[in-house]
Amino acid sequence: MPSTSPTQSTDSTTAATAAHEAWRADRRRSLTGPTGNLALVETRWLPEETPETIDARATAIAAEQPSGVTVTTLGRTHLDTGAAEVGIRRWDAHSPAIRAFDAVPTFPYDPAWVITAQFTPIDGARTVPFEHIRDNGGSRDLVVPGDISFTHDGVDHTMSAFDDGGTLLLVFGDATNGRDDETGTYGAGRFLFVQRADEGGFGTAGEVVLDFNRAFVPPCGFSVQYNCPMPPAQNRFPGDVRAGERLVRFQGDFDIYAL
Repeated sequence: MPSTSPTQSTDSTTAATAAHEAWRADRRRSLTGPTGNLALVETRWLPEETPETIDARATAIAAEQPSGVTVTTLGRTHLDTGAAEVGIRRWDAHSPAIRAFDAVPTFPYDPAWVITAQFTPIDGARTVPFEHIRDNGGSRDLVVPGDISFTHDGVDHTMSAFDDGGTLLLVFGDATNGRDDETGTYGAGRFLFVQRADEGGFGTAGEVVLDFNRAFVPPCGFSVQYNCPMPPAQNRFPGDVRAGERLVRFQGDFDIYAL
């Protein structure tokens, strides 16, 4: 088998770096869009509504909003009773967070953090309890279709990614979380979409790609109106993952928690 030449290796790294910069640009456009993470200004649960009535209520609320505001619906399971809850979200295309947003710095692209892993499906529906940032220590069971196994720096890992609307989403933590220096990342952990290396789905075993250069700050880092899952114990690296997004930067003294 012919070996890869230095020129081919350099070309591959250059292309990967360019693709990473394109991802960063797309990410910024998504964050600042009319229904991007920075646009969310309200999540309101409506106990008087049901899944059958919430759409009509949302339409009525939307009719009262100024230009640039979008209203959507959402649902969840009550943490204590297990009953279905519904509510609305308001997204403002001119929100204070969008106006104050500066950037989301990332670590330099590092091909060493593009890891090939093995996905092993689990027969039947398996759930794993994920603590959420605004549930006061409570946990919600999320469907985990299988295990993701890989070795990095001589350490074996088996992590759990849950089904996020048909895509595997890995919620992970590492030693950079909450660190107060130039290597610090978002304190509650970061998210990563798992890329399938073939055409297989959740029901078949196969290779997946974990490109930690595309690890991103979860939505709750941009708006307090989100309730993000936090990394379970098995999804925590003991060392640093110096790849992907770090922290959200706003201009001046803007603080999402002061809204």
